[in-house]
Amino acid sequence: MACHEIAGLRLGLMNVLGISDEKEKQHELSELGRESTNSGPICQMTKSANLKELKQFFESSLTRLAEKVSKLPSDDPKLGYYRSLMIATKKVELELARLTDDFRRFYQDLEEVHDYIHEVFPA
Repeated sequence: MACHEIAGLRLGLMNVLGISDEKEKQHELSELGRESTNSGPICQMTKSANLKELKQFFESSLTRLAEKVSKLPSDDPKLGYYRSLMIATKKVELELARLTDDFRRFYQDLEEVHDYIHEVFPA
């Protein structure tokens, strides 16, 4: 389950960052299998064109994952594995939020630098 969320995120990041590595793309698509062609948030993530979309679809995929895990029987032998995957994807979610905030601050800082250049060298 969660491997799909991470593979989808990697494919979306390839779009956003302009990475064109066909071998890596095919690897992630094979990881996703049918998930890469359905209409859910994982498929949408793979088509994301910007960080806002990517983050939104990743968060939706995590909600869906949490719902699936919550429905597993308490004696399911894979429950521990899936709970570990929930922890891993939570860490990825927090890191994605931090990186998005860093880029937003960088964008705002560029305006401040731009204004400062005009203070030093008035047009």
